[in-house]
Amino acid sequence: MQLRLPAVAVVVMCVCVFFLLPNAAVAHNITQILSKLPEFSTFNHYLTVTQLAPEINRKETITVCAVDNAGMADLLAKRLSIGAIRNVLSLHVLLDYFDAKKLHQITDGTAVAATMFQATGAAPGSFGFVNITDLKGGKVGFSPDDNNGVVSATFVKSIEAVPYNISVIQISSILPSPEAEAPAPEPSQMNLTALMSAHGCKVFAETLLANPAEQTFESNVESGLTVFCPGDDAMKSFLPKYRNLTAGGKQSLLEYHGMPIYESLAGLRSSNGVTNTLATDGAEKYDFTVQNDGTAVTIKTKIVTAKIINTLIDKQPLAIHELDKVLMPVELFKSALPPAPAPAPRAASPKAHNTPPSPSSPADSPADGPDGDAADQNSDGNGAVKYNAGRFGAVILSIWLVLSKL
Repeated sequence: MQLRLPAVAVVVMCVCVFFLLPNAAVAHNITQILSKLPEFSTFNHYLTVTQLAPEINRKETITVCAVDNAGMADLLAKRLSIGAIRNVLSLHVLLDYFDAKKLHQITDGTAVAATMFQATGAAPGSFGFVNITDLKGGKVGFSPDDNNGVVSATFVKSIEAVPYNISVIQISSILPSPEAEAPAPEPSQMNLTALMSAHGCKVFAETLLANPAEQTFESNVESGLTVFCPGDDAMKSFLPKYRNLTAGGKQSLLEYHGMPIYESLAGLRSSNGVTNTLATDGAEKYDFTVQNDGTAVTIKTKIVTAKIINTLIDKQPLAIHELDKVLMPVELFKSALPPAPAPAPRAASPKAHNTPPSPSSPADSPADGPDGDAADQNSDGNGAVKYNAGRFGAVILSIWLVLSKL
């Protein structure tokens, strides 16, 4: 039976669209992008120190306005607290996509962009917005909304652009903002262990008080902290395992229950993915995955999945969420990993002893095996996605053969 031409055209279009789709979506990594350019090493360093980098990596459709080392030197000369530096740098993260082309094509010559500083709720009024103006002579100016319209910095160049995911651009200087530079709340204003003890996490709070990890939690409150405290029943049943850990293991386990950024429950619902913890340190990943199912939010490690059952406090810069289980990092509990399923037994041929070995099938060939397919799916590490050219070429050839017989 011969297909009609319109039907063939539909099939061709559907198949082409399917094979043109990326094999995998790859998230951006701001520190990786900037690490290639030593002139931005200070800016990159403070994105890590202030824990803005993980937040940027979880966001989509954003623009990072980076400044070079000389511009950062001017900021550091003000001797601001880490919390204030975090606020200033968050003013340089626009919650919209602006590459070089879009900057020079701004409608009516000006645009107002919300920033990560405004989104945290720490910026009063409209002080967390940035005005972008297309100036004469091909220049583009940037100014905080609280700068009386005075242009504070200009566009220098594009560093990285992955439409419409992330754009990293260089601007000439730090954007000034008295509101962003104002001192952040002091840690002493938040008594973490008292808050936890009064709301069903007393056992975890007492365990934390007896460990150096308590200082790690306290020192992160100013710049933003999210605590996941296991409820008393969950913590009591886990204590025998906790006591068997080394001193370093106990500290790491407790720090594993904190994130060095502020995340409300609503923020966790919209920020699924892998995230660092207070225990993360170089090669020691100590990360977990935030997932949601409707309104429920779970924290998943390779060993256990815990559910948020209550929020004790949610007030910038601190959020404390109660879990129904203790989080167990694979770095400390490798023996608790579920066993890998055993491979299915291979049925032997009745005449196997009389049959000479057959040539390797295409699937057994190293060049054509699964590793080759996996390599086709790798990204370039900065958000761009590669296509499987081999599959696409085979499809085009097949389509041509079909059409040639019509």
